[in-house]
Amino acid sequence: MITSDSPILRTSVNVISPLALLVATYLFFAGHNKPGGGFAAGLVIGAVVILRTITGLQRDIQAARILSIGTVIAAGVAVAPIFFGETMLDQAVWQVTAPVLGKIKLGSALVFDLGVTLVVVGMLTAAIEGLGGTHYPVEEEF
Repeated sequence: MITSDSPILRTSVNVISPLALLVATYLFFAGHNKPGGGFAAGLVIGAVVILRTITGLQRDIQAARILSIGTVIAAGVAVAPIFFGETMLDQAVWQVTAPVLGKIKLGSALVFDLGVTLVVVGMLTAAIEGLGGTHYPVEEEF
């Protein structure tokens, strides 16, 4: 495959990956008040995984495990309020005062977004595996 043999492409993907993950982190945390969130962050992380996979830089990722963990997290956060007498998908917000940062608000929606991110990354990874984008070394029999 030409993509795994191109040093320019491999170097470019290596250079852009940390920047893309930084953008994904911003999208993940800014998504509650601005455009972004778990889905957008998952798409950016998934794009990094796909680029690294087709260039041969990515190690084997178990898409089913990532997908199932994300589903359990998102479903757990969605259903948890029912056990406390609230409606499904109701958000709980906690406020913490940190010495340097000041007030920090944490909500259950952040954990839900984590689950959504994992589901999206798992789905994109499964898609690239299904399309044959992975080319892990195959042991030849003699």
